[in-house]
Amino acid sequence: MTLPNFNNLLRPGAAAQVHSDRLQALIRAEIERGSQITFARHMDLALYAPGLGYYSAGAHKFGEAGDFVTAPEISPLFSRCVARQCRQVLAGLGGGDILEVGAGSGVMAADVLAEMEALGCLPDHYFILDVSADLRQRQKETLERHIPHLVERVRWLDRLPESGFRGVVLANELLDAMPAHLFRIEAEGPQELYVAWEDDRFAWRSGPLSDPRLEGRIAAIVDELGDLAPGYTSEINLAAEDWVRSIAALLERGLMLVIDYGFPRREYYHPERAGGTLMCHYRHRAHPDPLIHTGLQDITAHVDFTAVAEAAVEASLAVAGYTTQAYFLLGSGLMDMAAASNPDDARQHLQLTQQVKKLTLPSEMGELFKVIALTRGIDMPLVGFSFQDQRGRL
Repeated sequence: MTLPNFNNLLRPGAAAQVHSDRLQALIRAEIERGSQITFARHMDLALYAPGLGYYSAGAHKFGEAGDFVTAPEISPLFSRCVARQCRQVLAGLGGGDILEVGAGSGVMAADVLAEMEALGCLPDHYFILDVSADLRQRQKETLERHIPHLVERVRWLDRLPESGFRGVVLANELLDAMPAHLFRIEAEGPQELYVAWEDDRFAWRSGPLSDPRLEGRIAAIVDELGDLAPGYTSEINLAAEDWVRSIAALLERGLMLVIDYGFPRREYYHPERAGGTLMCHYRHRAHPDPLIHTGLQDITAHVDFTAVAEAAVEASLAVAGYTTQAYFLLGSGLMDMAAASNPDDARQHLQLTQQVKKLTLPSEMGELFKVIALTRGIDMPLVGFSFQDQRGRL
């Protein structure tokens, strides 16, 4: 497989290059034990190798100083809306906990807790599960800076809790960063894309599918969309499906709220999207080459929300809502919160207006980002999906 060379996108500094070279050597050693590895394994190591992967090392990732900006960093209005949905569920349960998986800079945790305190419905605990020791430290600093009196409610976890969890599980921009398998349609049938080491750099190879589940997923895509033309390339994220099942196993009663960019299967794998959705983010620039800047750039793939819903149903969860980020925020009271600002403060009003536009406009985050609600033991219409529920698109 031939892809453009993006090595000149932005050259890292000397220290960053040394870090990247160390991770390349680790990945290369694994490749040489078997001549190639799946792209999913390469992505896993590039992002999560202990002490070296993008999310495991110390470089700034979130916000203006990092490689990308997430909705909680754009505006506290986003997290306040999430808090409104949490309040409804916890009130229906008579109390409970919140578990945020992959909490980034910690700003969403801080804003959710602040809003829930203002609403008089704090969770018993706010658990954070994050693989990065560096990010954990930054989360603690964020919480201590913004809500020092509530830090005692926050607990950091090394692994998912045991079964019996009651409350809300939050996953904002989590599934897109889980390692995905790449497949390509060839004349002889579907092939998987692997990563090898050639000419002193990572290179693509194709070969048989590495996991029997991939054949079934590709067959389901063809059944729904028809035959795919040779050269068609896309992703299948088995790790995201497994993660949904793992959360279902621990959720006794409550809500799993997943917010990410992606599509229903029919849109995700549409023949016109023949190059897939894999994308990298490096210093606020997006490009499609995941084999460069190893450990220094984010690597993502859009979420197949139909696969998420199917995994949830197989694990005896209910799909209680699916909609765009814009509709979720509007259903959760976004405009009421924005209208409550001081009308005499022109600067604040302008900032809020720009934030609302960024979060909701189709040309910004409003349409591409979706929200799906997966529940167990809850029988109530969820406020975040009251504006428009699009489960029929799944």
